[in-house]
Amino acid sequence: MDETMTAVGGRLWLKKDDRNFLGRGRIELLEKIDACGSISQAAKAMKMSYKAAWDAVDAMNNIAGEALVTSASGGKGGGGTRLTVKGRKLVAMFQVVEREHARFLEQLSQGVEDFDNFYSLLRKLAMKTSARNQFFGRITALRAGTVSVEVEMRLGGDDKIVATITQESLENLGLAIGGEAFALIKAPWVILTDDAPGIKFSARNRLCGAVDKITRGEVNSDIVLRLDSGLTLSSMMTNDSLDNLGLSVGDRSCALFKSSSVIIGIGA
Repeated sequence: MDETMTAVGGRLWLKKDDRNFLGRGRIELLEKIDACGSISQAAKAMKMSYKAAWDAVDAMNNIAGEALVTSASGGKGGGGTRLTVKGRKLVAMFQVVEREHARFLEQLSQGVEDFDNFYSLLRKLAMKTSARNQFFGRITALRAGTVSVEVEMRLGGDDKIVATITQESLENLGLAIGGEAFALIKAPWVILTDDAPGIKFSARNRLCGAVDKITRGEVNSDIVLRLDSGLTLSSMMTNDSLDNLGLSVGDRSCALFKSSSVIIGIGA
């Protein structure tokens, strides 16, 4: 059993005038300079080149508008490189912000009870397809025939859809009862009818709800149906068909579509 935990992570950068100013790497360089009294020794401790260290210091000085590092010549107190008062204040401030940032990330991780499912949801939301209708659910039944397989997927509430796929597609997707999958249905494949009881259709899928939105174009109209489960389903039809149905926002209607019009997929 996989016992690994997923948590929220992130890097902290302080910006000034939309430019990256201070991050953990630069703060560590400043700390090393102050401890070693030398930029070259600090660069070695950081396993970076002397030039890269100088460039980082110059960048911080320029963005800060004043020196964060100062060099002193030899004498009674000895030479070397140290942080200025401003430099030490910035290091201390960053350490406070960094602790609060770490505490925030820890609380965010604890606040998401099932972060793996949350991450899965984010991936679903990021998925882009040309199909207007995208549904996610669990496989509740697989009915195999000689050539094809009927896949039943529950969406939410009492809503479910049936898709017909080939045996080869079933094997390639690795579908199993209880597994998650998504279904795609193009809006032109969805037919709207009156919500009249007793009428039988050959289409395997029938989802009912209320008309939520109608967008009328020059030739076609897009009708959004809010299903009884709360999900939405879009249908595309000609303006003549819409006028013949006499549909208005708030009217009850049912969406019909064939099982062969449903495309089943799984997340990568």
